Amino acid sequence: MNKRQGGARMGRIYVLAGLLLLAGCREQQGGAVAVTVIGGPLRLVDPAAASLTSGEAVLLQTVAQGLVRFDAQGQIEAGLAERWNVSDDGLSYIFRLASGEWPDGRKITAHEVARLLRRQLGRQSENPLKDAFGAVAEIVAMTERVIEIRLKAPRPNLLQLLAQPELALLRNGEGTGPFTVKREPNDGGAWLLEHEIPLPDGEDSLVERVALRSAAAEAAVRSFIDRRTELVLGGTFADLGFALGKSLPRGSLRFDPAVGLFGLVPAREGGPIARPEVRALLDQAIDREALIAALGVPDLAPRATILHAGLEGFNGSAAIPTWSNVPTAERRDALAAEGRRLFAEDADEGEQEERPRIRLALPQGPGAEIVLERLRSDWEALGVEVERSGPGAPADLRLVDLVAPSLSPAWFLRQFRCGAVPICEPEADALMDAARQTTVAQQRAALLGNAERELRRSVLFLPIAAPVRWSLVGRGLSGFAENRFSRHPLLGLRGRAALPRRE
Repeated sequence: MNKRQGGARMGRIYVLAGLLLLAGCREQQGGAVAVTVIGGPLRLVDPAAASLTSGEAVLLQTVAQGLVRFDAQGQIEAGLAERWNVSDDGLSYIFRLASGEWPDGRKITAHEVARLLRRQLGRQSENPLKDAFGAVAEIVAMTERVIEIRLKAPRPNLLQLLAQPELALLRNGEGTGPFTVKREPNDGGAWLLEHEIPLPDGEDSLVERVALRSAAAEAAVRSFIDRRTELVLGGTFADLGFALGKSLPRGSLRFDPAVGLFGLVPAREGGPIARPEVRALLDQAIDREALIAALGVPDLAPRATILHAGLEGFNGSAAIPTWSNVPTAERRDALAAEGRRLFAEDADEGEQEERPRIRLALPQGPGAEIVLERLRSDWEALGVEVERSGPGAPADLRLVDLVAPSLSPAWFLRQFRCGAVPICEPEADALMDAARQTTVAQQRAALLGNAERELRRSVLFLPIAAPVRWSLVGRGLSGFAENRFSRHPLLGLRGRAALPRRE
């Protein structure tokens, strides 16, 4: 065995480093950290039953940990498992559970945890990450406190998947922390959450509290400006406009270096986008630099590929289209001519040609309006009419805006597999399936690279950039950090500031 032990970086390290400062402090400072997540009402949702909203994910990761969890920097730390080992061949992950109890007092056992994990990944589960665990062969309890996950092929990013809120474990609707629910909201109020930090030598324990609520983006920003909330989470490109240009404290608007997918995918089989040459034309005509500049996101780079540097086994995509090296302005005339050729109809002389119409499914918000107007400007030059698709109405293209749950390139490509999208490429599916089975890392990377080339050759995704995720962070929250997975634990937000003692 090649031993890789997990340490609780924002748990034990936070406590051990901070206790020297906190143990002698008799002054009670501050109350609950006021946190607002952009979106609808917060519910404690079982991820086996439904996908999670942004707010539901924050609540779940706060009160119901999995085997491991993320720290503020997006690194892996201990959750239910106090340590873990990975075999030399990468096919076995063995976790030793920490001693603990469920909220009802029942002892946490490996048999119970294994059962709950199998349920999350089972055939009947609606867990959106279920497909990403395709390499899992078995989940077994070896002893009362030891659980093993056996794989068909190595997956170096398995811990990143296990740390996601979708793999948080609930039993009878309750989790094991790190926070406990002290009060559920009434009439749109806040969830009052509490985390206790024991002190040695009989000292009263320290406690950190969070008041977690949800609100629409504009209201959340206003609440932050008025200092009624200290942290706003869950911002996307669509609602960024509610924060830009406001009188925010310097440095409070923070962007995650998120990895994932942001672009357009066909929403149906028929219509004008059914032809790959039309999709290719639309893809080439997007002025990505102008769109990104209009969104106002610093350091956001245009993207013309599905995969990118930094993913497991990839220094950069091999599917970079040749046209991406030519400035958009220099491509416009040729693209307009190609549009006239593609969309020409056999009309009698004197009849007016009907321009093809592309309907886009977009979220609500000022950022979505920017995307709509930029695409309309780029594509109308091709002879195409562009309009937003109404709620529940048919669309030709829909926007994909997803943060990746791990750095595995397979997750990016499998979003476009047959069965997941209305137009697919069977040859790419075959390559992805072969990559899932191989135990050789270099062969896996080569197969996935070829799958990306097939997907881009058929233009089954029109990439634009990385997903945008932003937060508003108060000055006193030194424990907050941006990270590539856009997961922000609420543990230790005030960093080394003195916490109140247990009352």
